[in-house]
Amino acid sequence: MTQDPRPRTLSPNRNLRKAERLHSKKLIEELFAKGSSVYLYPFRLQFLPRPAQPDGAVPVAYPQILFSVSKRNFKRANRRNLIRRRLREIYRLHKHQLLVGLPPHQLPLCFAVLYTSREVLPSDVLTRKFKAVWQKWRDETSRSSGSETV
Repeated sequence: MTQDPRPRTLSPNRNLRKAERLHSKKLIEELFAKGSSVYLYPFRLQFLPRPAQPDGAVPVAYPQILFSVSKRNFKRANRRNLIRRRLREIYRLHKHQLLVGLPPHQLPLCFAVLYTSREVLPSDVLTRKFKAVWQKWRDETSRSSGSETV
């Protein structure tokens, strides 16, 4: 019997743990009241910038994320759940690519991904658009952080 030559320890962490999901009512209210957003059809990415850390404080290693599908656009719960499951899966599989290269102080405290389309799009289209909205977010945050240092 031959052993699998692929190393198992080098694969990126592809879990979406409970600690990574945004469920705090206080944080959700703050996210929508004070947060900024980026829109690229069919997503609106709402984010709350990380507050300044006092010296010696350890920053959270991951952002918390929330996925939302409007009941107004999808009356049936099974359709909303289908879209949310697809979005969670896309994020879980690609989060290491989406967040790579960002220093911990530049990661937001929390994200909300709002699905704004009125139709269920195929998974490959959702994946492409999801990556595009994250790239738009990265461009905007790097542009805004670059203008603050000048």
